[in-house]
Amino acid sequence: MRAAEIKRKTNETDIELYINLDGRGESEINTGVGFLDHMMTLFSKHSGFDLKIRCDGDRFVDDHHSVEDIGIALGLALLKALGDKTGIRRYGDVLIPMDEALIQAAVDISGRGYLGFGLEIPTEKVGCFDTELVEEFFAALTRSAGITLHLRQLAGKNSHHIIEGAFKAAARALRAAAEEDPRFKDSIPSTKGAL
Repeated sequence: MRAAEIKRKTNETDIELYINLDGRGESEINTGVGFLDHMMTLFSKHSGFDLKIRCDGDRFVDDHHSVEDIGIALGLALLKALGDKTGIRRYGDVLIPMDEALIQAAVDISGRGYLGFGLEIPTEKVGCFDTELVEEFFAALTRSAGITLHLRQLAGKNSHHIIEGAFKAAARALRAAAEEDPRFKDSIPSTKGAL
């Protein structure tokens, strides 16, 4: 089973996170940030990854540390669960409509962390959630997991729809990239022989 557990404690957050890449998209999410709970629940469902997250953060400051550190922990868990990456497809891409929003995601499980962020979120908040934290979350995830992720907004004017479309698109692209390829189950998908 390709699974991992991460426990990460700093002066700002205390996080326990579990991921199973070969799950059924079942989740238990308690980040302390309501909108992020919603996004991580649908991320789990659309990636097919089982996901458990518990975070106690310094939310009396704001949500920044919790959101960023959950991105870091998720990336570390993903990296650990993938192991040496033998047999994975490596690449995944998808185009996701969310009502008027249309979001494209492309992933390379490359060993190189990079985020190409092309979302134009029109409002500063969705409910109590600071929308600038969407980029912080994905930047933390890509750096700690060592993956390349490009997110592009092709259409959209509703902030909630744009963000939800981005989380769903990233989840589906990661699902495709992390999937085991039966044709190449014993090889690493790189001419270098390592990722």
